[in-house]
Amino acid sequence: MSDVKMTPHTQTVLRALLGHHDNGERRSIVLAEGLYGLELSRLSRLPNGTLFPILERLRQAGWVERYWEPDEIAEGEGRPRRRFYRISSEGAAKAPHALAEARAAAPARAHPGPVRPGVAGGTVD
Repeated sequence: MSDVKMTPHTQTVLRALLGHHDNGERRSIVLAEGLYGLELSRLSRLPNGTLFPILERLRQAGWVERYWEPDEIAEGEGRPRRRFYRISSEGAAKAPHALAEARAAAPARAHPGPVRPGVAGGTVD
């Protein structure tokens, strides 16, 4: 079992850091260089108040590394430095297994229709 609580939001962040949303070339860049905070927020569609505590928990667990981009890059583009997050070697080894376990443990919906509370079976026919 994973040493990280695999909430749906945590799973979303890990999938983004593993480059699951990108093609092969971009995926290798994401794995090598990581993603900066705003980019992660856009990809995951999570607000900062949700995203950054998850990133910090993943960092403390050793699954994520963070670093500042070099000053000269930010200065050359006329903006503040970005903080990047990338999956660590430990995270790269453990996250795919943890995601697979979480997916297998997720309860499958018996009825694919919309849920409607108070109706027998919970779906609309």
